[in-house]
Amino acid sequence: MSTIDIETARRVAKLARIRVADDSLPQLAQELSGILTFMEQLGEVDVTGVEPMTSVTPMRLKRRPDAVTDGNIQDKVLSNAPDAREGFFAVPKVVE
Repeated sequence: MSTIDIETARRVAKLARIRVADDSLPQLAQELSGILTFMEQLGEVDVTGVEPMTSVTPMRLKRRPDAVTDGNIQDKVLSNAPDAREGFFAVPKVVE
């Protein structure tokens, strides 16, 4: 069983950029220890023959043919540009 001490909880909070009051560190350490214990339990489960899944419900995303096209909508795309020149987006110069 893995246990997280208060100093490790403080370090994790700092790395996560979460401000945790000193009096809340023992509770955070306990919660992190509980998470690690649960992860260790999951590692003990026999998953032989179990297919990986991405959802609890069987589903398949709609697919479209993977065909390369030029889009042929350059004018439509450039209509959103604040400044377009010669068929391209025009942007301010940033390097001299």
